[in-house]
Amino acid sequence: MEWNAIANFIKPELLIVVAVCWVIGYILKQTPRVPDWTIIYLVTLGAVVLVSLTLGFNAESVLQGILCGAVAVYGNQLVKQARKSGDDNDLS
Repeated sequence: MEWNAIANFIKPELLIVVAVCWVIGYILKQTPRVPDWTIIYLVTLGAVVLVSLTLGFNAESVLQGILCGAVAVYGNQLVKQARKSGDDNDLS
């Protein structure tokens, strides 16, 4: 399954949650006392809470929150890897 197909499962009104999760992840990454391995869990938890506040707490909200958190973290990793790949090509 293609990643875009998974991203299409997110309701359009929740795309702001993805953006907020991206910012939360960035802030956590800059925080010295937050280990990197915890960031995905904290972003996902934040996404579930935000979506639950928006749609009400139910199974769909939890699933949408997990998807929003995953897309934010995965999207951030794509950008980082693309930049890293571009830097490697400049050195050649």
